[in-house]
Amino acid sequence: MEYKNIVVAVDGSKAAENAFNKSLDIAKRNNSRLILAHVVDSRTFATAEAYDRSLSERAETYAKELLNSYVETAKGAGITDLARVIEYGSPKVKIAKEISKTFDADLIICGATGMNAVERFLIGSVSESITRYAPCDVLVIRE
Repeated sequence: MEYKNIVVAVDGSKAAENAFNKSLDIAKRNNSRLILAHVVDSRTFATAEAYDRSLSERAETYAKELLNSYVETAKGAGITDLARVIEYGSPKVKIAKEISKTFDADLIICGATGMNAVERFLIGSVSESITRYAPCDVLVIRE
């Protein structure tokens, strides 16, 4: 089976960087379109934004810079069919249920989280949620 549309979830973490690096190899091997997806988890700053209105602006600036750096790296690796998407909301929902469908993804690549067992029990990990709800294959990259 060949993968034609690969979504890679990036958030600036080491785990996401590992996922991105793995996605380059897979995209080249399959001659795939690589969709770089960053979801600004607006829930994390919704309350704090009452005190600092620039939080969402800074989050968007960070997201754009992050995706631009990944695009340059991908182009340098020889991948030309690229798309980038910035969404707001829950990464668990946006990646698995919306971005994957919008781009007709047949593979989602994400990093394993660094959450401890208590956090995973209480809120669940993003990678676990993507694996559970995605309509396509999911590859979770470990360090």
